Amino acid sequence: MNPFVVLAAGLIAFATALFTTPYVRRLALNVGMLDASGERRMHDQPKPRIGGIAVYLGFAFGLFSALGYLIRTAPQQLDNVHDVVGLIFGGTLILMVGIWDDVMTMTPRSKLLAQVVVAAISMLYGFVIPPWVTNPLHHGQTLFYPHGFEWLVYPLTMLWYVGMMNAINFIDGLDGLLSGVTVISAASLLVIDLNRGHAEIALVLAVLAGAALGFLRYNWNPAKIILGDSGALFIGYVFATVSIIGTSKTAFAISLLVPLLVLALPVLDTAVAIVRRTRAGKKFYEADRGHFHHQLIFRFGLNVRQAVLLIYAVCLVLGVVAYLLTTGFVPLKFA
Repeated sequence: MNPFVVLAAGLIAFATALFTTPYVRRLALNVGMLDASGERRMHDQPKPRIGGIAVYLGFAFGLFSALGYLIRTAPQQLDNVHDVVGLIFGGTLILMVGIWDDVMTMTPRSKLLAQVVVAAISMLYGFVIPPWVTNPLHHGQTLFYPHGFEWLVYPLTMLWYVGMMNAINFIDGLDGLLSGVTVISAASLLVIDLNRGHAEIALVLAVLAGAALGFLRYNWNPAKIILGDSGALFIGYVFATVSIIGTSKTAFAISLLVPLLVLALPVLDTAVAIVRRTRAGKKFYEADRGHFHHQLIFRFGLNVRQAVLLIYAVCLVLGVVAYLLTTGFVPLKFA
């Protein structure tokens, strides 16, 4: 696939999100879809949510524009369009879950159940981590699950989906934080996948980065609109799915461990939050102000913009490290 098609799709996604976000904000204001201020919130005034709709529109329009162009000019490059269609379908389902939560406020148990259902539908479609991994320490060596334990791929895939969606959701606590982290992480994985020749995955990441960047214009502190669960769950679903798609194309270390490295900050922050809340006798999904981005403000005295920029820098460094690992600059062999 021509890299210019990938770039053009990202630019279309950016322009679409940039154009539609004010209209989504106006819709949220008119119908009262506001994120209320409170003890656990970092804003002192209610803010429009459902910003995920604008990101989704940019993502979908950029992706479908690229697919339409390729169908007309280079249909032979669409061998994996099945995966892209499945990703859009699953992404639409999880977006609807997020919108429902933004509008009606689902209970944590109901929201978790909805995530499990969407993940299960995606698994039925074919998005499943395969019952083998390529050993990252020995080139060409394939490791299989022990005989009779191949079924472990299903709970592992479910854990991957639910864990990634919630890790992304948990980090959405400051103006511009998640949208900017999405841009940096998606761009890092985009470069890696282009380098590995995974054009359709790169295309998906390009439109995700472009849509998030267009939305960031209105999400930067002080934000005029926030992503809401609609945006956070959708972004988490896309990251989880492109990683699973990659397991059929390259080593396990590339397809799953590299995204974990790029997204290490939200993943580790979520793990620490679960341990912290459990030790305090709270439910693991109960919101608090103990996340890493909160500590930068309340413990270290940074303001919101400083905290967000610092986290951007950390994510950028992690992206560079991931790229170096995949290109062989770091002495770890990937098959």
